[in-house]
Amino acid sequence: MEMKLTIKRVPTVLSNYQEEGGGGCGRNCLGDCCLPASKLPLYAFKADPKKPAQDDELPTEFFLNSLLLAQWEDRVARGLFRYDVTACETKVIPGELGFVAQLNEGRHLKKRPTEFRVDRVLQPFDSAKFNFTKVGQEEVLFRFENGGGDNSYFLENAPSTEGDHAPSVVAINVSPIEYGHVLLIPRVLDRLPQQIDPESFLLALHMAAEAASPYFRLGYNSLGAFATINHLHFQAYYLSVPFPVEKAPTKKIPLAKCALNSGVKVSKLTNFPVRGLVFERGNTLKDLADVVTNACIWLQENNVPFNVLISDSGRRIFVFPQCYAEKQALGEVSQDLLDTQVNPAVWEISGHIVLKRRTDFKEASEASAWRLLAEVSLSEERFEEVKACIFEATGLTESDEEEESSESPYASSSSVPRASSHMSEGCLVLQ
Repeated sequence: MEMKLTIKRVPTVLSNYQEEGGGGCGRNCLGDCCLPASKLPLYAFKADPKKPAQDDELPTEFFLNSLLLAQWEDRVARGLFRYDVTACETKVIPGELGFVAQLNEGRHLKKRPTEFRVDRVLQPFDSAKFNFTKVGQEEVLFRFENGGGDNSYFLENAPSTEGDHAPSVVAINVSPIEYGHVLLIPRVLDRLPQQIDPESFLLALHMAAEAASPYFRLGYNSLGAFATINHLHFQAYYLSVPFPVEKAPTKKIPLAKCALNSGVKVSKLTNFPVRGLVFERGNTLKDLADVVTNACIWLQENNVPFNVLISDSGRRIFVFPQCYAEKQALGEVSQDLLDTQVNPAVWEISGHIVLKRRTDFKEASEASAWRLLAEVSLSEERFEEVKACIFEATGLTESDEEEESSESPYASSSSVPRASSHMSEGCLVLQ
């Protein structure tokens, strides 16, 4: 008889239609019953983000400021969110890395813990469970598709049946962690399970590139690494300070010349509580996406839970294999850490930690953040084993040269870019 590893946690409500029995036909939803006949706003991105802008192209700030954040604020005005995230207390914790703590006492209230299986990264899509086809279209901001041309463009209304594949959409997260918190749902009608594939990951990198802001990041959680909905989605939001992981020092892993054709550089994090790999540059966005996708596919197929942070407008990607949920299921996490009810998914691992109890928020320190996140990390020995397998899967080969240490571009405050002027005072982080 197969033994299953499970944990109990309060599920995050991403949509107002997530409750049992919610969603479905008759509500103008994202399912086959409604979406094909609908017209939604369409943002079509240019095929090559590195190509210089044309005279008739949309302004650089249009996607993030005029479209995504403006539409997100429109949904705030309509009362579609479960709480006002801009009223949540947020502070930068004193210390070398500057972990960001947020007090969000309302994100887990009035929900009963649900049992989640955490020992299977790949699980089949289950149409009987909540999925994003049941979301109402009022929660959708726009479609996000490859326009295939030299310019990005925007249409107020576009038939959802256009193109030869199911539409990809950007929708609000009704339980936001931060300002502008949204979901990118690739090919929603294809009902893809929560697993990385080349087309969808490249789509996420294009979204980061279109946002063109160091403060807008995308994240991904695999099953077993605190994804709670088995329907493919990425999360994204705007935070006006660097994440601690973006400031952490790294060691460049020297690659053999035969492995340099893609132009992708690989490093590993140092002096950070969670071990992880950093992929950056690449001759093209697709080159970078292909290397990271192959790494993620190996992790998925070998049942290693992981989280991904897409940073620096899609030019820098962090991959974190993790084991916290497995330790939790085996009873290897101390009760005081469990009592915090922190689920260390991609945002927490990156250094933006959402706390549910005021006591934890008041007492938050770099030491307490480090202690929590250290439980997430693979051991040094296991990490090196996983790294070697990822290199084999991606066709990368380490050279015999000595690894080089390097500082993050955010390591000093003088190099931190300024926040965009559209941020309201209520969203600014206290420092």
